[in-house]
Amino acid sequence: MGGTTLRQYLLAGLVDELRLHVVPLLFGAGVRLFDAEVGAHVKLERTAVEETPNATHLTFRVLS
Repeated sequence: MGGTTLRQYLLAGLVDELRLHVVPLLFGAGVRLFDAEVGAHVKLERTAVEETPNATHLTFRVLS
């Protein structure tokens, strides 16, 4: 899912759970997922973390 689409869904309150797969690889400039607008309206509770040699997998419950 693209960063812009995810931000719109979060702000609309349409996301119950968020899973991020963080890989240490950069492509271009990227898009911030959690800027001031999203951060002011969305609260997350981390429910799981799994580290592998190639990525870190994070799971969050969206509280608001």
